[in-house]
Amino acid sequence: MLKAAVISNHVEGIENMFKSSSKIEYSLIEITKDFDPSFAEYDILIVPNGCDNIAMYKIRNSVKKFLDNGKILFCFDGWFTNWVPGNTWYMNNDLKTIDIRYHIVHDTYKLFEGIDLNKFNLSHGISGWWACGYIETQYGENILLADTWDRAIIVIDEKSTAGIMVLTASAPMADMLFGTIQEEESAWDEIGKFYQKLIDFVTEKRSVLSN
Repeated sequence: MLKAAVISNHVEGIENMFKSSSKIEYSLIEITKDFDPSFAEYDILIVPNGCDNIAMYKIRNSVKKFLDNGKILFCFDGWFTNWVPGNTWYMNNDLKTIDIRYHIVHDTYKLFEGIDLNKFNLSHGISGWWACGYIETQYGENILLADTWDRAIIVIDEKSTAGIMVLTASAPMADMLFGTIQEEESAWDEIGKFYQKLIDFVTEKRSVLSN
């Protein structure tokens, strides 16, 4: 079972967004005045949308050390401070969200196999609803998903550190989104299924690396 540290974004109900299961055990980490947590016991560090990036910048060396030890970072936030190794997030409102469509670039691990990408593009007929801004990454082969203008939206980075970074352009995900499929699937349901594929992917990668 994976052990994950989830940085609290102080959104009400966040404890219900990441509920432990047979696959993964979550621990919520609160940001305090003297924020300097140890992540040694964890396999994954998860930074949800809306987290305190000033606090994350203060512990950027700890995050880098965590990754250099072969661990995993899920960042679903727009990091306006430079704490994510090898990758930068940019906010840009110059282009119309109505024109935004996402497309797969390098899906090496078939993470979008069985996933309806159209649900990422549109929700109730509205485009540009999910991601915000874009990611500039050192290695083009790290780009999983890009937008209409070929700007990176999802990055799977196995090159910048000894670990794995799964980064979205301020595009939220959470474990609670899985398993809520009703007669008419919503876009959130599809994102929830994609999150589960990410968990399976890093579980398999961890197993390979430990053997």
